[in-house]
Amino acid sequence: MATSTYLSNPVVTVNSVDISDQCTAATFTQRVDQLESTAFGDTARKYTAGLGNHEVTLSLYMSYAASETYATLKDLVGTTTNIVVKPASGADSATNPGFTLTGGFLAELPVINATMGELSTIDVTFVGGTYTADVTP
Repeated sequence: MATSTYLSNPVVTVNSVDISDQCTAATFTQRVDQLESTAFGDTARKYTAGLGNHEVTLSLYMSYAASETYATLKDLVGTTTNIVVKPASGADSATNPGFTLTGGFLAELPVINATMGELSTIDVTFVGGTYTADVTP
């Protein structure tokens, strides 16, 4: 049975800034729009791929220090940027692909999410853009 365990070395960069030390979860979804292509005479529905509609969601500790979460993301709201998520540090390879979203759009940034006695965390989602998986060292 194949399994993957992520301990402490995944790499997450946003706009060329490594925010791995603030990230607790990353979900990178490769998605295309589903277009129906069923026509008269077909006996079942048929579909074809439409445009790419990829998404990256990051769960982050909210830190306001220089080069941390807020400083990295605050100027990206309403713009596009590049996001890279790798399962482990080290060179890209077939077993450690660099998943990249080029031109991902950030529509919103929760600037504060505070609960008494807990660490502040936020979830941000980048949508659209071009998906690639780099396996070349």
